[in-house]
This record gives sequence, structure tokens and C-alpha cells, in this order.
Amino acid sequence: MSEIDTSGGGGGKGDGKVRSKKASTRIDMTPMVDLGFLLITFFILATTLSKPSSMTLNVPDKTKTEETEPIKASNVMTIFLGKDNKAHYIFGKAANEDPEVKTVGYGYDLRKAIQEEARKVPADKFVIVIKPTKESTYRNMVDILDEMAITKTKRYALVDELTADEKALIKDKLKLDV
Repeated sequence: MSEIDTSGGGGGKGDGKVRSKKASTRIDMTPMVDLGFLLITFFILATTLSKPSSMTLNVPDKTKTEETEPIKASNVMTIFLGKDNKAHYIFGKAANEDPEVKTVGYGYDLRKAIQEEARKVPADKFVIVIKPTKESTYRNMVDILDEMAITKTKRYALVDELTADEKALIKDKLKLDV
């Protein structure tokens, strides 16, 4: 550490002038460092850490065996998760009835499609079946589950197996690998 020369001499010349001694300009930084660490400690302890958020997924109880009525195809929207962040869906028909397949992107387009199709049937009858393909990604699954929460869709199912008719539909109309 360097200090200021406080000697009163002018190089050893005896010119007779009396000069006042200059005080040292050294500042002790120890209290400032202590204060800094105290403030850092205070803010770390006073802030609330972000809690990991997860979506609750309700699944049916396997121990209960209730008789349910079959779901009509006219109330079902089947969404196939495809490649390049695209979702393909059919509504109101089964795959073997040669349905019209519509393609949308995730986010606003998919949300709009879900809301439009949900308006066509009573709210308690509307069901969405989500079927990922081999070309879809984990992010696509997270995005579709987010859309279920955003649109407040109460009844949906995740199905990992495609029927033979659905495989043919995807291969013919969408040119996807199944």
C-alpha cells in the first residue's frame, strides 16, 4: 500500500520557509466492508426464494370401479402432437371416418381452436384426447398441458398409443413417422 510522503523537507535545501505537515489521507475501509457484508446477508435472508411451481394433475382412483357411459366421438377433440412445434387435431369424428385434420401452432392458435371446438358441445361432455407422436418433444407435452390449464379444460386424457386407424390417418394426411 502506498502512502503520502509527509516529510516537511524541500529536498534538503535550507531556504528557511516553514511548511505545515500534511496529514495522512489513508482511509480505513474495514467498516465499509463489514457494512457491505451485513447488507448482503440481510437481503439474502429477507427475500423470498422462488418456490418451484408444478401443475397439479388429477388422475382417477384405480381402486374405485364406477360404471361410466361411453364417450361419443362427436364430443371428442383428438390432438396429435407433431414435429416442428405443430399440433394436429380432429374433432367430432373417429379416425376411421375420414375426418378433416387441422394443423395449428402451440400458444394462441391452439388455444383458439380448443375454445372454438368446446363451444360446439356442452361443457360437461367435452373431452380432449392428447396423443403424442414419435416426432413430438417433451416441450410439446408441457405446452399442451399448459393449454389445458389456461383453457380450463376439465376432461382430458393422455394416451401414448395410437390406434391402427390413427396411424394410417397420420401417415397419409400428415406424412409423419408413427
